[in-house]
Amino acid sequence: MHVAPVGGTAVQDHVALAEIELCGDLIIAASAAHEDRLSLESIDEVLKVAQEREDAPGA
Repeated sequence: MHVAPVGGTAVQDHVALAEIELCGDLIIAASAAHEDRLSLESIDEVLKVAQEREDAPGA
């Protein structure tokens, strides 16, 4: 078992932090939406899916 060292050293999981940020962005978008649910296009826009596809190598 691996235990973080004592002394205030923070251990961060960058993937988990990124996922939490994306979830927060979706929650904010959903709360501001006028419809009951976000459309797939709205979700893609919030998550910047199109931008990621454009920035991907070989796109």
